[in-house]
Amino acid sequence: MRAIRAASAALLSAIAVVSVAPLALADDGNHDITSFGFSVTPATIAPGGTVTLTSEGCEVPSVTVTSTVFETVTLNEGRPGTATVDVDAKAGSQVEITFDCKGERGTTRLTIAGDTGGNTGHDTGTGTHTGATKGVKAGYGTAAGTDPAGLGATEVVTGVLLIAGALGAAVVLTRRRADGRA
Repeated sequence: MRAIRAASAALLSAIAVVSVAPLALADDGNHDITSFGFSVTPATIAPGGTVTLTSEGCEVPSVTVTSTVFETVTLNEGRPGTATVDVDAKAGSQVEITFDCKGERGTTRLTIAGDTGGNTGHDTGTGTHTGATKGVKAGYGTAAGTDPAGLGATEVVTGVLLIAGALGAAVVLTRRRADGRA
């Protein structure tokens, strides 16, 4: 009888934690979720190279893109633009690129590659670095996927359930031993 009560208490605790976990994840510190999408291609570029800047879903005709390694670029009516990275940009550094859509800002990072001596100013890149794509609506997901070290809701819920199950099993086994039935 005690085991049933202990298991019930463990299950109710797990349910309480699972229902609260999504609320705790609602503000995970990533404030780069926007109502519009943006990207920088490539994600890694040599000093003097050219990056392509794109934005979609902004309701105003232009998006302003700023960074410390290139001049301000204005993207008009959803068309992509290009920017040339300063030749004196510090190799190996990561710089922030800011996209501004009528006061709503989103940021992403661009890695400045080391110059191997054969810098042609072209893409040395590893592919597309995407900021947010169309944003995330509350209740439909988290931004955990943008941080490789971050935990998503699925991982948190699974971990909580495993811990709750282990605690419940420990309580049941402890009670059985105390009753002399083990």
